[in-house]
Amino acid sequence: MQYTAVLFDLDGTLVDSIPDIAAAANGVLSDLSRAPLPEDVIRSFVGKGSDVLVQRLLRHTSENEHIDPAEYERAKASFAHHYAQSNGQHSTIYPGVVEGLQAFKAAGCKLAVVTNKPIEFTIPLLDALHLSPYFELMVGGNTTEQKKPHPLPFIHASNTLHVPAAQCLVIGDSINDAQAARGAQMDVLLVPHGYNEGIDIQTLDADAIVSSIKHAAEWATTR
Repeated sequence: MQYTAVLFDLDGTLVDSIPDIAAAANGVLSDLSRAPLPEDVIRSFVGKGSDVLVQRLLRHTSENEHIDPAEYERAKASFAHHYAQSNGQHSTIYPGVVEGLQAFKAAGCKLAVVTNKPIEFTIPLLDALHLSPYFELMVGGNTTEQKKPHPLPFIHASNTLHVPAAQCLVIGDSINDAQAARGAQMDVLLVPHGYNEGIDIQTLDADAIVSSIKHAAEWATTR
């Protein structure tokens, strides 16, 4: 295999975490005395980290496009409180993930998670789903100064693992992963079952669209 390291997005790529994120988001709305939203609506808010999710939540449920700074700070604190309680409770691992991780490990690859989710929520989620042992590195949305779609999180992972960008493969589910990978000069695969902010995944710049992480491992071994 030409890849020495594989860098995975988390939400929408390895794990379907929308039930827990939606529970926390609706907890925020309840605290603000606003009506709850369906999971499918909240799904479209996910991708650029919890702060952007909260911003989108406030804009969607308000007639005013302007976000009050004090309310925003209260909403962020509310989301952190609720998500700390719901994180990992109803999230599930996508089919083919464990088989794919095992295949990459068997091929001698170093594995890392690179997500926009804050690291304080990333580690507990991976622990709850017993995925942590597969990864040598976890990069959260607050690990570096920039989040995806900026390439810095992938560059940080590459440097930390001591693997050149040309030997890194990114696997994600969204425009954030595709753009960040290309910015870091890395190959990228996308899965179709994740959270892509309403953007057609077929329109994104990727080396391939794969049906699962297991399929990704099969694709990588033929390179």
